[in-house]
Amino acid sequence: MSISTEVARRRTFAIISHPDAGKTTLTEKLLLFAGAIHIAGSVKSRKASRYATSDWMEIEKQRGISVASSVMQMEYRDCVINLLDTPGHRDFSEDTYRVLTAVDAALMVIDAANGIEPQTLRLLQVCRAQNTPVITFINKMDREVREPTDLVDEIERTLGMPVVPCTWPVGMGKQFKGVFDLRNDRMRVFTAGEDRIGAEDEIISGINNPEIAARYGDTFAHALQEIELVQGVSPEYDRDVFLAGKQTPLFFGSAINNFGVQEVLDAVVDFASPPRPHQALQRKVEPVEPKFSGVVFKIQANMDPGHRDRVAFIRVCSGRFERSMRLKNCRTEKFFRPSSVVSFLSQRREQVEDAYAGDIIGIPNHGVLQLGDTLTEGEDLQFTGLPFFAPELFQTVEVADPLRSKQLRTGLAQLGEEGAIQVFKPVAGSLLLLGAVGQLQFEVVAHRLKHEYGCEARMAPARYVAARWVTCDNERELQRFIDANAHRVAHDAVGAPAFLAANAIEIDVAQEQWPKIRFHALREHAGLIFHSNAVS
Repeated sequence: MSISTEVARRRTFAIISHPDAGKTTLTEKLLLFAGAIHIAGSVKSRKASRYATSDWMEIEKQRGISVASSVMQMEYRDCVINLLDTPGHRDFSEDTYRVLTAVDAALMVIDAANGIEPQTLRLLQVCRAQNTPVITFINKMDREVREPTDLVDEIERTLGMPVVPCTWPVGMGKQFKGVFDLRNDRMRVFTAGEDRIGAEDEIISGINNPEIAARYGDTFAHALQEIELVQGVSPEYDRDVFLAGKQTPLFFGSAINNFGVQEVLDAVVDFASPPRPHQALQRKVEPVEPKFSGVVFKIQANMDPGHRDRVAFIRVCSGRFERSMRLKNCRTEKFFRPSSVVSFLSQRREQVEDAYAGDIIGIPNHGVLQLGDTLTEGEDLQFTGLPFFAPELFQTVEVADPLRSKQLRTGLAQLGEEGAIQVFKPVAGSLLLLGAVGQLQFEVVAHRLKHEYGCEARMAPARYVAARWVTCDNERELQRFIDANAHRVAHDAVGAPAFLAANAIEIDVAQEQWPKIRFHALREHAGLIFHSNAVS
């Protein structure tokens, strides 16, 4: 097939939500319905032998949370779907933000009992900033939850985005009878507890079918009133408006019961766009261009603990990738030929012979590739938009057993490159500093240092509460600033200098005293493209 034909088959999207909305469960069920797995792991039953396919880290299995993004590729209806399951917990939002730069659409999962929650809103704002189209799935309709019309109203008010209902629930909780598919004018009858794909769900056609009214009486009559109401005030689905991120198709269901999942999977194929153009500093790169280009949006250490490997996750932005092709790392300007390239079903991997724009591939390497690296066949490009946020929490770290110092340095270097934590080396002082957005990051790093690198780390709170990367047009002036503030400056994993402050006032004072120095709360990848959102 031609590159344009293959690109047209691709759909690449991320699943986002607040913690416990059912995101990882829905991921499992999408894999199940697409035939990628034959039995879904239970996300909640951590004492059981099965775990969610996308939760592969030991700490994820123990706690029942996702702390790292997972990539899964599957085929459905002649489309190649690249699905990325993201952490819902705020403490790991940086990983999620980076994943959102690598997808063409997002599937937002909302808990029907809780509605829009803080992390949902944060992630939606990231999607809106990037004009990423969003499909919405309201989950857990088999429980006693809020009225569907209230949820629709809240989504529209909170997100400032019109909703286009594509399915509508018939009842809820104990009275949940199914969902009515408004696109295909039929009702899918609810059956609880379906863990496997077995007998087909019962389908009843026609919204005016007397059989539905007779079987479900007042419950269906109430749903019919709501359908007439929302259809009267909701806009028609408009593909261009949706792809611009300005309306969201809406679906209802119960992921734990495999219910309403089929409609969502079909919507991803029908609504989500094939790969979109990617903006580089030099130019806009079209996905159907003949030459390969890609960007590293994620590094994961120790996916295979037996090999101490690091895998660079690459979003193919244009053209066709072929195994052993000669690639240029535009950051280092060096060429290499990756012989081992993989596709993913979470931790499981398969060797890749070729891949096309929209696909996610993995290149195992030993520190050669970093977050944000652009790979091409020779052209100098730098893709933009991969964020690193200034940490808000800091701890010093040292090894409990001095004989394990090498393991600590290796572990922190790899976890820092991965983006799991930010590692700072102070200009003055010997103790390394860890910077995080949330406390749980420290706990995960301590766990991984112990179990993946064999070293017990001692951590203690540091006195800093903020960090700002510093730049200056004059290199000599920047060095003067670093020398004068050596006790408050540290270099991060890629050598970028950051000013560490014990309170916000120290940043204000430093800005007044050093007007030529720019202070940044955000930097982009190893290319050190700093945003101008300096703290005032």
